[in-house]
Amino acid sequence: MSRTEPRFIALAVALAALAGFVDALAYTSFGGFFASFMSGNTTRLGVELGSGMVGNGVMALALIMCFIAGVILATVVGRAWEKWRQPAILALVTALLIAAAGLAMVYPGAQVLLLLAAAMGAENGMFERDGEVTIGVTYMTGSIVRIGQKLAHALMGDKDRLAWGPWLFLWLGFIGGVWLGAKAQANLHWHALWLAVVAAAVLTGIAALIGRAGQAKVRQVVEPPQ
Repeated sequence: MSRTEPRFIALAVALAALAGFVDALAYTSFGGFFASFMSGNTTRLGVELGSGMVGNGVMALALIMCFIAGVILATVVGRAWEKWRQPAILALVTALLIAAAGLAMVYPGAQVLLLLAAAMGAENGMFERDGEVTIGVTYMTGSIVRIGQKLAHALMGDKDRLAWGPWLFLWLGFIGGVWLGAKAQANLHWHALWLAVVAAAVLTGIAALIGRAGQAKVRQVVEPPQ
């Protein structure tokens, strides 16, 4: 994140909190499956198949496939609306969350979880450079590894002794979202998904404002005032 502006770091932390919130709803509402943590679903896939629980294994595989579908959709949307890439992707995430929340009101079940996995896959397309994801906002293993690496570099005397800070905030954002999601699920059940919809819509607006400010800055550089 050393090349990432503070406003984008703040947006990433907010998106990590949203992912944690959705993951907590999925995990607590539907038998311990994950909407954003595909390593967990991969482990679940292997365990269930090894234990002869084919139905649960198929569900874990379906979630992984839907997550991949979300990544694909975000990549296509990001390329189609390159100048407004981040708000366009967040609009896609919001639409998928609306579909999941609406379906949960009439037919709560596995289909809701599949839509949530697609939304979380799409969310990972937010931060990309040279075709590669630079900040994963729905899975924290990489962030925890970065915390350890940056702390080690700080202990060895590197100049940027606080480079681990943004990764710590990303992790804490996810934990905060999980905590809020667990609380919301206990009180609101599937209705709590509408809180995720509102949060995603707000973040879409914020991303649009950031994008507008960035384009204005580029125009000032390219076309300096006479």
